[in-house]
Amino acid sequence: MEKSLETKKNSDIHELSFQGKEILLIGTAHVSRHSAQLVEDTIQEENPDTVCVELCATRLASIQDSDRWRNMDIVKVIKQKKALMLFMNLLLASFQKKIADKFDIKPGQEMINAIESAQKTGALIVPADREIQITLSRVWRGMGFWEKLKLMMSLVFSFGESDGIQEEDIERMKQEDILQTLLADVKEAHPIIERALIDERDQFLAENIRSAPGDKVVAVVGAAHVPGIKKYLADQRPIDLLELNQVPQAGNMGKILKWLIPGLIILLFAVGFMMEGKNAGTDMIWIWIAANGIFAGIGAILALAHPYTILSSIIAAPLTSLNPMIAAGWVSGLVEAFARKPKVRDLEAIPNDIVSIKGFWRNNVTRILLVVIFTNLGSSIGTMTAVPLMLKLLS
Repeated sequence: MEKSLETKKNSDIHELSFQGKEILLIGTAHVSRHSAQLVEDTIQEENPDTVCVELCATRLASIQDSDRWRNMDIVKVIKQKKALMLFMNLLLASFQKKIADKFDIKPGQEMINAIESAQKTGALIVPADREIQITLSRVWRGMGFWEKLKLMMSLVFSFGESDGIQEEDIERMKQEDILQTLLADVKEAHPIIERALIDERDQFLAENIRSAPGDKVVAVVGAAHVPGIKKYLADQRPIDLLELNQVPQAGNMGKILKWLIPGLIILLFAVGFMMEGKNAGTDMIWIWIAANGIFAGIGAILALAHPYTILSSIIAAPLTSLNPMIAAGWVSGLVEAFARKPKVRDLEAIPNDIVSIKGFWRNNVTRILLVVIFTNLGSSIGTMTAVPLMLKLLS
């Protein structure tokens, strides 16, 4: 239950108790000078046993290791099919960094202050949030193709939106998770976004906060999570973190379509040869090759890919579109990685380059991600263009 505060005249601090444990829950804005100072002052004054932060283990490690970018293997990222997730992470980081730079504060300064203050007081640091890859994967698996495309566009357009934010808007942003702010245009139509980004993470944070060791715990979280965390802390029932950590498997329909669509296209070729003759069948094959190759090539060109990469995307797309196990973007991404092998300076420049659209294209690492995404998108458009044209030949 929540106690009244006599000494802490601050609406951002919530004093709670759970089974004899004292919990100070601080609601923050991730780009607020006031929040950063409040976190530092509170931890130094309260001297808690444990400090919980709204970070997953991966993000905590990235804050503690400023040279983390040097260790990234972009080829491994592509092979593990994580290019899109990395790109989304970078877009989120870009949005936050642009706002922070505008107001002369480091992104997530309140989390940095929490970590440094905990180290000074000897408190245990607990990364209480769910891994961001799992969160994004749960959102991604719950959306269809067009919803995913709209999601990506919302993230891309966040570049422009961040330029118009004023300092007074920061207080409003304290009422939203940074992901909520970015996805405001699509979250209303897709409940999975609100559920995975907020409600599930509220549960995850609440369970980790109340199970944190020590008699006094300071928890530093975005203000948007405070109401949900308080609700779940008041509920005595345990929360199943294993279930919340599960990445949903692709549905059976998705698995079937993954093989069914290429099979139907091959069948379409066969029907063309049998019903309309050799010329029509050959024309259908050329339509398929041209549509997939041209649109995939356009995608690579838009990413400012190396000429070898553009050529590889044109050649690969008609073949990979018929193979559910390989995507055209993976082929072109690997070619781009070898044609313009990222250097250490590219890896070191990522935090600064992602602040601008031009920087995404300038940096060899982020351009590889753009090549993967744009080539795959172009190949998908090529497939959707080719099929109606092929069916028209049969009529």
